[in-house]
Amino acid sequence: MRALLRMLLRFITLVLALSIVVFVLAGSFWYVWQDAHGRAPQISYTLTVKKLEQAGVGLYLRYRGEDVSQPANAGDSRELTFVVRSGEAVKTIAENLERAGLIRDAGLFGWLVRYWGADGDIQAGVYVLKPSMTMEEIMRQLQHGRLSAVMVTIPEGWRAEEVAALLEKVNVVSAAEFMAAMEQGRSDYPFLGERPPGAPTSLEGFLFPDTYQFPQQTTPDRVLDIMLDNWDRRIPPELRAEAATQHVTLYEAVTLASIVEREAVIPDERPIIAGVYMNRLTNGMYLQADPTVQYAKGYNETTKRWWNPMRQEEALSVDSPYNTFINPGLPPGPICSPGLAAIRAVLSPTASDYLFFFSKGDGSHAFAATYEEHLHNMELYGSKTSR
Repeated sequence: MRALLRMLLRFITLVLALSIVVFVLAGSFWYVWQDAHGRAPQISYTLTVKKLEQAGVGLYLRYRGEDVSQPANAGDSRELTFVVRSGEAVKTIAENLERAGLIRDAGLFGWLVRYWGADGDIQAGVYVLKPSMTMEEIMRQLQHGRLSAVMVTIPEGWRAEEVAALLEKVNVVSAAEFMAAMEQGRSDYPFLGERPPGAPTSLEGFLFPDTYQFPQQTTPDRVLDIMLDNWDRRIPPELRAEAATQHVTLYEAVTLASIVEREAVIPDERPIIAGVYMNRLTNGMYLQADPTVQYAKGYNETTKRWWNPMRQEEALSVDSPYNTFINPGLPPGPICSPGLAAIRAVLSPTASDYLFFFSKGDGSHAFAATYEEHLHNMELYGSKTSR
């Protein structure tokens, strides 16, 4: 009796399995035929694994039809700037779209792109998208709606005025309009929310140095969207969390990193210089950083430069809250936009007992733990304002 029951169960299982296979194959054939008939009735189909796979994806998309046809936010018609970077995979693009609130399901968008064979049609560039667009509308825009753009490289250590002048030179945006928007500031990014009392509202320090594609003759806000999105992407949460281990806020870390960026010439010295400044802050000493005075001095009409060497007497004569020779602690805000290496140096400084460093004249520095050692280095490498 038990043997008969086992045979009956096996037979029922086999029948169910065959039924499922027949159902899937029939559905696949039907969807392929419907798709072919709708787009090109005269084309005859030869069954292949690829076509079966496409039919399976098509069935899945039909099953998720409501999700495909519904926008992320039907009531939000804001124009958002979206950047596709060179070499980005569809998976990454989809994840960025979801993060920006332009789609709800990155995986579903990836299947949609795959079904329509649009993988190779999405090119690097700048696009304008809306949360009120459907997934298919966004996919089509990424295929054909790229804005006319220009490639621009922003070096590490530039202040905002230098960035503004370059953007105007390459016909991206007016320098004056960009500076007005930059100084007005933004509050729509969490990393901009840790400003101490009295800090400027400007975005100085957060115009991340990188190579960008900017649309030509665009708005300042669109340029800032691209740059701030890039900062948000390039400084991961785990790196930001390291600020707490150094007993500083993220904003303070960026401020100190901007000084390190202007001070260090040799990359390997960045963490050491950051460690010196950390030691000076811990010991209640003035930072005495030349670049802060250079920043306070501003543009020199004679040299036609923003960054001019600090003369010894200017350490005490330049009256500015940014002058760290006469004001304790950090300056009110960053003095330039530091690169990733300078930010990492501040968040992971080299541990030492150094309190001073002095330029050797070749880009490198001599470091000292005591003022006596520092004076000796000054005698070796020439007379210059101490730090």
